[in-house]
Amino acid sequence: MFSTNLIGFVLAIVSSAFIGSSFIIKKKGLQRATLNGSRASGGGYGYLLQPLWWLGMVTMIVGEIANFVAYVYAPAVLVTPLGALSIIVSAVLAHCMLNEKLQKMGMLGCLLCIVGSTEIVLHAPQEKSLTSVDEIWQLALQPEFLMYAASVIAVVFFLILYCAPRYGQTNILVYVGICSIIGSLTVMSIKAIGIAIRLTIEGADQFAHVQTWIFTMVAISCIVTQLNYLNMALDTFNTAVVSPIYYALFTSFTILASAIMFKDYSGQSVSSIASELCGFITVLSGTTVLHSTREPDPPVNTDLYSPLSPNVSWYSRGNGEPWKQKEEEESPFNLITVIRQDHFK
Repeated sequence: MFSTNLIGFVLAIVSSAFIGSSFIIKKKGLQRATLNGSRASGGGYGYLLQPLWWLGMVTMIVGEIANFVAYVYAPAVLVTPLGALSIIVSAVLAHCMLNEKLQKMGMLGCLLCIVGSTEIVLHAPQEKSLTSVDEIWQLALQPEFLMYAASVIAVVFFLILYCAPRYGQTNILVYVGICSIIGSLTVMSIKAIGIAIRLTIEGADQFAHVQTWIFTMVAISCIVTQLNYLNMALDTFNTAVVSPIYYALFTSFTILASAIMFKDYSGQSVSSIASELCGFITVLSGTTVLHSTREPDPPVNTDLYSPLSPNVSWYSRGNGEPWKQKEEEESPFNLITVIRQDHFK
């Protein structure tokens, strides 16, 4: 069983490298699309015409395939937290390619992510043996998991229909929250599909079961939703801010969903569970430190032809008393001296 966890660990590392790179490549593609006046955050899809964005998509697909196979061989509580390594890759590449400076405290955050991930790997639970997709379906029909899935769907609809139009451009938790929460259902579906494929290769055809296709449809729907709102988040906020928050929320909800559905922690000792939780907290601390050391993107004016708001200028009368004038008012040059901003330096 250790060998299967090892395979999952290696694949998770490969996945993190590709996915971390894809954030940066897609961000570059989104920036080029913005130059043409089409912003994803504004509902535009001009980035679909950018080869660089598609290169980022290919890179992400390769990473997700590696991640997909990793879930077949290892439990979600092992594979998902290793996604922290993609944050490190993303932060380093953002420093090199996007001029998003990585401070010394950010380097400490990267180190904490590595230490926490190592702790999680050392105390990861063993994967339970599942023999058919019907068995996974029974796990998905457990009352506690059905309650979780219903809660996720309700919250996601609330965020999409109410919060996104009002607060999506100003609150990063809206777009990232949608991706993260729905992502937990994506992982559960992908794990079911992966096990079905493995069993089919071994000789037990699982695609004759309607449950396999239900998991497939759920996975496709969730992935499309994730990609759409992840593009909006990347186009609106700094990459180094999006990546850690997305990782922290996505990992938390995925571990919760996996613990409810697959009972990952069943049979583990209290010390192992505590050690893994400590490792996860260490990773979250690292992402928080990394996030706190990054500067947000400067605001971008999406309407180049919008009229400027009236400027307010401050002048000084001859007697030294302040006098305020709006832009549209005529300047009494015979009475005032313009005080430039340089004079205050």
